[in-house]
Amino acid sequence: MPVHAFIFPGQGSQAPGMGRDLAAAFAAAREVFEEVDETLQQKLSKLMFEGPSDELTLTENAQPALMAHSLAVLRVLEREGGFKLADRAVVVAGHSLGEYSALAAAGSFTAAGAARLLRLRGQSMQKAVAPGAGAMAALLGAEMALALEICAEAALAPDGSREVVEAANDNGGGQVVISGHTAAIERALEIAKTKGIRRAMKLPVSAPFHCALMAPAAEAMEAALRLAPPLAPLVPLVANVSAQKETDPAEIARLLVAQVTATVRWRESMQAMAGLGVDSFIELGSGKVLGGLVKRILPDATAASAGTPAEIEALLKLL
Repeated sequence: MPVHAFIFPGQGSQAPGMGRDLAAAFAAAREVFEEVDETLQQKLSKLMFEGPSDELTLTENAQPALMAHSLAVLRVLEREGGFKLADRAVVVAGHSLGEYSALAAAGSFTAAGAARLLRLRGQSMQKAVAPGAGAMAALLGAEMALALEICAEAALAPDGSREVVEAANDNGGGQVVISGHTAAIERALEIAKTKGIRRAMKLPVSAPFHCALMAPAAEAMEAALRLAPPLAPLVPLVANVSAQKETDPAEIARLLVAQVTATVRWRESMQAMAGLGVDSFIELGSGKVLGGLVKRILPDATAASAGTPAEIEALLKLL
């Protein structure tokens, strides 16, 4: 029998039309979307279903939207399949904001609670750095050690001062995302050309996520999580920051705060789940990004992604 982990996508997987067919087909999905709309006092579901893309892509909208879609898929799976997540998954994990989706799926947060936290998280991350002052870039064909070497070299400005440039995401398969001051990221791209990196490119993001520049957002999340702490998850979380199994609510809250400025250790998280016996990864929500990363990091594992009624139908046969 396969051993399943349920995994949840992060920012960048959003797209107009997400969740629309799901809401049309299933009451369980509509209930999630309505709860999130009511909590945020915004027709976020209309923005998800119809766009426009630039408004959906705003961090404060994309983060709760992705969580709502992921949780709607799970609720449909549970209702249609007649089971609960804990009956099928040994662990959960999520990429960056997807960690909140994973925790909502595992019962640590309600949909409303996760939506409120993610709206604050998105707003705080956007406000932490002035527009244009920070940037992110992807290094393709770089392992983590080489990416860290490039960051160390790029941090030194021509005037001798040091700027922030850090590894934001270790996505595995030779894909590392870096984040920091715009000038430092541009120096890193030039340095990468001399280090044999296959491709290095700036990413179209609105802020430099998962680096020290996000410290004001981490402070905001620490205050919010003190007021709305997570409950113990029904199944363990493999956390972005520790890349290991976590069950203690206080430690999970601490890691959620740290995650705002720390590296998303996705490659190590995937390897940790494999070490726990997981050989089947089920991605719930928008897109298929994480399913693709599974194939690069753990080629012997299976991956399935579900975000539409047809994909849910196919997934129910596997589960």
